[in-house]
Amino acid sequence: MNRTVVITGVGRGLGRALARRFAERDWTVVGCTASSDSLNSVQSELGPPHRLSQLDVADDGQVAAWAARHLADGFVPDLLINNAALINRTAVLWEVPPDEFRRLMEVNVDGTYHVIRHWLPAMIERGSGMVINFSSTWGRSTSPQVAPYCASKFAIEGLTQALAQELPRGMAAVALNPGVINTDMLQICFGSAASMYPDAEEWSQRAIEFLLGLDTGNNGQSVSVP
Repeated sequence: MNRTVVITGVGRGLGRALARRFAERDWTVVGCTASSDSLNSVQSELGPPHRLSQLDVADDGQVAAWAARHLADGFVPDLLINNAALINRTAVLWEVPPDEFRRLMEVNVDGTYHVIRHWLPAMIERGSGMVINFSSTWGRSTSPQVAPYCASKFAIEGLTQALAQELPRGMAAVALNPGVINTDMLQICFGSAASMYPDAEEWSQRAIEFLLGLDTGNNGQSVSVP
């Protein structure tokens, strides 16, 4: 039976690598990216029957229209994966520009809420499905010069645990720490040292098996890709 996964941030990094893995397993990927360039690239790679769109998850109206369009066509997610996120340029908290702090929170926290708000009711109506919200090592511990990112991922941990308590039986929500992976985001923080870590493609080979092994028994848990 064909299954549907909704993934935000499919244009690059972990989201794109996961989209490849799900497509290889005959899942239909409904994805979004904020960049027109990355949209064209991932569309060329995945092609039909996958449904890919350009939108800003921080914009509730855009997310509402995106979800409504695909739900009307019968694409109710079996997995809803909130991956899209930003990280701040490294700086002590008091030197982070307000606009940068605000934008990070709008994407990382508000965006996750918008996606859940507009996709989850159809999953609840059907009575099954899992929400996977990407957290981070920095959602469970802290480091200097990434305080805004830490704050956003601590928020995701709390949001996910509360959501898990609200879901009906037969459904689940988990906060996922993907681990340390060499992506554009890590390079912002680690510079050339990011190359010491596995890239998104290597990571996704392990991650897909882990994600597909999650079930309702994991509801409310903070889990990590091994």
